[in-house]
Amino acid sequence: MEQKLSPLVKALDMEPHIEGGWFKEMWKSSFKIPEEVLAPKYSGARASASSTYFLLHPGEVSEWHVVLSDELWLYHSGGPLQLTLGGSGEHPEAGEKLILGMDVENGQTPHALVPAGVWQTATPLGDEPVFVTCVVAPAFHYDDFKLVEKK
Repeated sequence: MEQKLSPLVKALDMEPHIEGGWFKEMWKSSFKIPEEVLAPKYSGARASASSTYFLLHPGEVSEWHVVLSDELWLYHSGGPLQLTLGGSGEHPEAGEKLILGMDVENGQTPHALVPAGVWQTATPLGDEPVFVTCVVAPAFHYDDFKLVEKK
């Protein structure tokens, strides 16, 4: 049975993301950080920050991946989202679990930070699509992104 797409996918002109789910880059800062100021792992200058809409349907997963920059997840709507941190080693190892959502009294949080260089994966916990924004600083660039290798 084919899954019905959230109307947000079409309304926001979102595309499938290589890690899973759907995305649309919305903003990149006009302020550039020169390459010589960044850590040597960066391949060039970067905008100081960027933001991307991201959506996961029930059953979709944001596969384990790591980004060189800090990534702040901001919850907007839908069911809760489990964000699992996997350490900063060569391979991810499931660790701290953060639940994004608005049920703060029961331990959910409207935003969560994945520190630079830390593996992460995300999974919807409910039966509704989850809609978030991810803010990355310095800005997201595919050179700074590593997806877990499938065995």
